[in-house]
Amino acid sequence: MADLDGTSAEKKDKEYFTDIPQNKPDFFLKGSHQYDWGLQNRLAHIFNPESGRTIMLAFDHGYFMGPTTGLERVDQTILPLEPYCDCLMLTRGIQRSIIPASTQKAIALRASGGTSMVSANDEWEGEIGGQPATLSRPGYEPLSNEHLAVDINEAIRLNASVLAVQVFIGSQYERQSLQNLTNLIDAAAGYGIAVMGVVAVGRAMERTVKYFRMATRLMAELGCHMVKCYHIEDGFETITSCCPVPIVIAGGKKRPERDALQMAYDACQEGASGVDMGRNIFQADAPVPMMRAVRGVVHEGMNAKDAYELYEQLKAES
Repeated sequence: MADLDGTSAEKKDKEYFTDIPQNKPDFFLKGSHQYDWGLQNRLAHIFNPESGRTIMLAFDHGYFMGPTTGLERVDQTILPLEPYCDCLMLTRGIQRSIIPASTQKAIALRASGGTSMVSANDEWEGEIGGQPATLSRPGYEPLSNEHLAVDINEAIRLNASVLAVQVFIGSQYERQSLQNLTNLIDAAAGYGIAVMGVVAVGRAMERTVKYFRMATRLMAELGCHMVKCYHIEDGFETITSCCPVPIVIAGGKKRPERDALQMAYDACQEGASGVDMGRNIFQADAPVPMMRAVRGVVHEGMNAKDAYELYEQLKAES
């Protein structure tokens, strides 16, 4: 028995620290301090505990866009970027076929789907004021007709840290997409897997501060652990302030590298917990330098000007 090992003289006196209360470690991430250990641990793989932020590399676009520019060959364009991100946001098909199982990056698994960019709009020819016009139903967005495309057992097999669900607030299929979200939250809760609500802005949807405040808060109230949302120039700090869970910004369509870095900087200064960027990285003139410049903004305290200078320097050296 362990207590019988050695002589009494050789034993170190026990120390019970009776005068020191047990440490109750706080959790570094907004709104996450009451989660179970496993869920917190998964979130700590997504978000850097030192900066409190994340760089998620989004390349799940193929689930509704197919081989969009920059993703024709994921093995050639994305794998060189993997060392510089914190989390890979992808589909299960790409994860199994392309991503090495030896990766140490967190996995954000796309969990909703079912429509494509060629889904038809509900339009018909009519008249307005006696003039021919193309008519459509207000708020109708065919892309919003998604369902859950991954079940919880598959998420466990793929070791997902977080599951991403598109939510279409204000669309014809709003209720369906919200039910996708809540069903997945309930399924994932038993295994300590996070769920991220993704604010969708389709062709018929708003991009206003009021809309984003409502959409992000609604998803947080329904139980998602983080939210992906677009950045807007005026009032974004009110969106992050009234959302009780972390918000990461979507990169959106490709913009000039200097502008993308400014957007990332502004968002972090206004309360975002990082970025979930894709096209502004893998479609950049120099993707690896751009990835490293984004890292400078998100984790290393660089402003947009310094990060762009770093980008230009690394681009010239590559």
